[in-house]
Amino acid sequence: MRNVAKLAAMLPLVALISGFTAGAQTTLAAAPSSTPAATSPYERHAPAGAPNIVLILLDDVGFGATSSFGGPAQTPVFDALARSGLRYNRFHTTAICSPTRASLLTGRNPHVTGIGAVMNSSDARPGYSGFQGKETATIAQILRENGYATGAFGKWHQTPDWELSPVGPFDRWPTGEGFDTFYGFQGGETDQFEPTLYQGTTPVMRPAGDHYHLTEDLADHAITWMRNMRASSTSRPFFLYFATGGIHAPIQVPKEWADRYRGKFDQGWDKLREEIFARQRRLGVIPAGTKLTPRPSEMPAWDSLSPEQKRFSARLMENYAAFLAHTDAQVGKLVDELKKSGEYDNTLFIYIAGDNGASAEGGIEGSLSYMGALTGVSPAPGAKEFAREEEIGSAATYSHINAAWAWASNTPFQWTKTVASHLGGTRNAMVISWPDHIQDKGGLRSQFGHVNDIAPTILDVVGIAAPDTVDGVKQQPMNGVSLAYTFNDKKAAERHRTQYFEVFGNRAIYQDGWMASAFHGRLPWRAYSPDRPMSADKWELYDLRSDFSQSTDVAAKHPAKVEEMKALFMTEAAANRVLPLKGQVMSKAGLPDPSEGRKEVDYHAGAIGIPEAAIPRLYSRSWTIRAQIDAADQARGVVAALGGTDAGMSLYLNEQGRPSFTYRLFDTKTVHLTAPTAAKPGPHILQVDFDYVGGGIGKGGTLRLSVDGQPVGSDNVPSTPIHFSIHETFGVGIDSGAPVGRYPARAALGYPIENAAIDKVTIRLR
Repeated sequence: MRNVAKLAAMLPLVALISGFTAGAQTTLAAAPSSTPAATSPYERHAPAGAPNIVLILLDDVGFGATSSFGGPAQTPVFDALARSGLRYNRFHTTAICSPTRASLLTGRNPHVTGIGAVMNSSDARPGYSGFQGKETATIAQILRENGYATGAFGKWHQTPDWELSPVGPFDRWPTGEGFDTFYGFQGGETDQFEPTLYQGTTPVMRPAGDHYHLTEDLADHAITWMRNMRASSTSRPFFLYFATGGIHAPIQVPKEWADRYRGKFDQGWDKLREEIFARQRRLGVIPAGTKLTPRPSEMPAWDSLSPEQKRFSARLMENYAAFLAHTDAQVGKLVDELKKSGEYDNTLFIYIAGDNGASAEGGIEGSLSYMGALTGVSPAPGAKEFAREEEIGSAATYSHINAAWAWASNTPFQWTKTVASHLGGTRNAMVISWPDHIQDKGGLRSQFGHVNDIAPTILDVVGIAAPDTVDGVKQQPMNGVSLAYTFNDKKAAERHRTQYFEVFGNRAIYQDGWMASAFHGRLPWRAYSPDRPMSADKWELYDLRSDFSQSTDVAAKHPAKVEEMKALFMTEAAANRVLPLKGQVMSKAGLPDPSEGRKEVDYHAGAIGIPEAAIPRLYSRSWTIRAQIDAADQARGVVAALGGTDAGMSLYLNEQGRPSFTYRLFDTKTVHLTAPTAAKPGPHILQVDFDYVGGGIGKGGTLRLSVDGQPVGSDNVPSTPIHFSIHETFGVGIDSGAPVGRYPARAALGYPIENAAIDKVTIRLR
């Protein structure tokens, strides 16, 4: 990229543009492709008049969720942008989060980047490793080398597990992938009230204060960045990537927002789907004659639920819709700031409602602790959970909607997130606004589009070329096609003619209006794929030219076409590192394992943000945590903590200075062990032992707390989790992220250690 920058300083930018992918350019570039007359060899310059770029990516939002696309959640910001810009009703993602994000930011197919699977399910196959190579540079890298300021706020989820530690390496963190600044979280999800946050590559606590919510915080940080950037440079355009945690689980939203939806879902998911479908027809976002696809047999009818199940499930969906409405409102703050600064009209605003279809990972029954259910620890909701329905959406729960609500949110399509074979997993609503250049205000666009089209679109609009090399590394060509050709020609022939899809062995191939689909059988709420060969999967065929909702399988009528499409899929799969095909691979064999060989490790004060995957592996075995501290008067605070409120453990001195230990096993059981007296001034040994019961994996055992060799309490847990979370970390001297222990109500965030020195904390496997 340095070479590109030097060349741009010496030559007219039009010379660079001449190498742009054939057919990808339009006449909509923001300004003539030339650098300012007065230039310095020490500065990078964007093309004159280049627009700001704001790229919004929501999480787990179904096609039929937003009000602009017939949904039950009121999304006035999305709606307003749709009125001033364009709605896209045939835009596609990859069906799962990490691959979508990699494809979005690079313009390549996900497996080409090495991120063909969600980071938590990576395996040793090159296309699924989670290791993005330097040959697929991000749009942020390209824009930054061409004069843009770049900022990322929110979810990343593209860094390999083994590179998430405080010592990096940081090549595949946002600041190593082209962003000047990053404020957000690394995992697939985080607690919305007490998130696991990073500023750049440094773990940080969320801002202090009551009534905190992550999405509000992200918007505030993004606005501050825009203001500071503009105060520093009046001419430099910016690229803002704003990727929210909403509305991925946990469903957590301010209560006043949820109250607006009270009673709105008592009719159930079957009726809701019909209501959404009717609104979609009235709005014209689906063609006349579209058929509403039936509910999968694996999901229950609403009328089959008990009254208690209905109340509980309706409350889950109320909070879910509120979460989407609240998220949309935070995006609105960015729009307002652009208007106040006078930069709105020359801002390309791309708002993608979902990185995949709505998620069915909450299971058939829904959940107050979905990760526990997904990993097989938590039981299905019963009387105990039903009694807590008013806590849904609060910091006390880690809830997720029923699978059938997700299916309803994906109206009119089949299936949900992770099912890449069907449009319920891959079709998402998108709005593009650029007031200075888009003339057809409120128009609808139905050309096929894919998430890999966004980077080429941005380059096309800005008027710069995709570089052949970045930092001396030869680049893979972009797979996407600029969508700018659709901006002012709704009848333009689509240019993205072929696209494959694959997640967990569920796969499909699109070409010129035809789609062939093969569902490998992994249900979205299960953590495994069925044990059957790929050759046993049934291929379906759909003519999407006349069948918008993918409702009618015509494979029996066109057997030759089925074979043609199957062969095309294999050709595309071979060209894009999709092979060898497998279902979900539960093994990490062949990938770096930061916990490998770690039987006993000492940690010291200041050790924070250590991934759970990097500490000695505690699953299905006995272990000991031993802390050496030196207490003074009124010693208080966390000695060591792992995990969060949903699941985790913390060793700490409580408000009275008494050594305490809390162990949270999702919503299955919580153990609290506390010494009868406070730790006196002087040195102490605090020790927790877990004696595994044995007899297989995932079994339970006994937890014992001792102080200076004297036992002070014990209790049993029925099982052990594969992991406590996919985002919380381990730390010494503070509990970062969501709190695990019973800390004082007015304690400082993370309940940091006070009036005590921590010599070391040792984790030892037994």
